[in-house]
Amino acid sequence: MIEKSLNELATRVVHKLRDKGLTMATAESCTGGMVASALTSVAGCSQVFNGAVVAYSNEVKASVLGVPQSILDVHGAVSEPVVAAMARGVCRITNSNCAVATSGVAGPGGGTPEKPVGTVWVAVVVNDITDTMLLQLQDKGRQNNICATAEKVLSLLLNLLQQA
Repeated sequence: MIEKSLNELATRVVHKLRDKGLTMATAESCTGGMVASALTSVAGCSQVFNGAVVAYSNEVKASVLGVPQSILDVHGAVSEPVVAAMARGVCRITNSNCAVATSGVAGPGGGTPEKPVGTVWVAVVVNDITDTMLLQLQDKGRQNNICATAEKVLSLLLNLLQQA
């Protein structure tokens, strides 16, 4: 079940995209499709939502989204250059104007001292503008981390759409 605040954000994003005549897609790792699910729960989303890639493995990030292997090798999947490349890659393969991308450590395991649970990078693309943000979530459990990330990336997209 999608939380009310996430659904409200998704509705606002869909309406803003429609008002601006833009389309979008998602490239999700740690959110596992939650952003796409929130968007597609909005009536009329088919006018603006082109598709999604859940790229959990580095192989899919590289082979489907076109993230250079060298970036993955040097920075790791949970990094700013990777989410930026994921977002631009999903724009390219879906012929979209806008995109969001997520990659992080949702928990409960998988964290390291450098990238503890709750470390998430997000990227938003609107036309030629790419914005990224590092989230350091207080670990309140896997599902809460995923929901918080989905809400934050949609909020960032909405803010960028309002500025465009």
